Amino acid sequence: MIVTLREVLSDAKATNQAVAGLVCLGWEDMRAYVKAAELEKQPVIIQAGPSCRKHTPLSVLGPMMRYLAEQASVPVVVHLDHGTDIEECRQAIEAGFSSVMYDGSRLSLQENIETTRSVVELAKQYGVSVEGEIGFVGYADGETSATTDPQEAAEFARETEVDAMAISAGNVHLQIDSDTELDERVINEIQKLTNTPLVIHGGSGVPAIQRAKLAATTNICKYNIGTELRVLFGAELRNVLAEDTQVFDRIKILGALESRLVEGARTVLRSLLNG
Repeated sequence: MIVTLREVLSDAKATNQAVAGLVCLGWEDMRAYVKAAELEKQPVIIQAGPSCRKHTPLSVLGPMMRYLAEQASVPVVVHLDHGTDIEECRQAIEAGFSSVMYDGSRLSLQENIETTRSVVELAKQYGVSVEGEIGFVGYADGETSATTDPQEAAEFARETEVDAMAISAGNVHLQIDSDTELDERVINEIQKLTNTPLVIHGGSGVPAIQRAKLAATTNICKYNIGTELRVLFGAELRNVLAEDTQVFDRIKILGALESRLVEGARTVLRSLLNG
């Protein structure tokens, strides 16, 4: 069933758990991730990030993802990740996304607040949820992070009325190794000042034990996981091709790969439970 981000994060916050925001690149992985969620009987957020949108237009992604969500036996959020401007968020809403993230993290605080608030006002007209970002989450071997200021986070949450707020507390995008622990002091300071559900981008770099701990003890209700599953996809694709060096039909190749993706996604989903 298709649901909004507000719905699944409200439930996650009430039960001291977190929901996985799984970054998709195409039909095969988004289908595997929904199947994994059904097997685990957990909600899931399937996300179309910038790389996905470069490959496939929003007008195509929306119906694809909505179809999977509507057929699923568990709640599924269809989410735009890192929307670049109001127009892109509008296009995603019109394409059927139930949730959009507007990323104004490179803007000044006031510009970020004003633009994010405009996205929230737009999304409310369609019953769509909005995630915003305050602070800046950097990239492995790229831009460096700027840790979220708790006072600014409180102001941002209050002034924008976002349904979820992505923060920077040691997390980094596109990190292959899961050995970067989040700064729990920063997280605790933020949640002293706001009850808005918190989001961790770059969740692949956070050790599984800390994911579960913070889901159980803080307002972190969503972890974005992309790199971890992309690494798995690449490794298992190589394995499939090595196991049958004569195979050439992409349907057979991807069919053999799907069960391995499902199991990998199930592992990620379980890592967010509080035990």
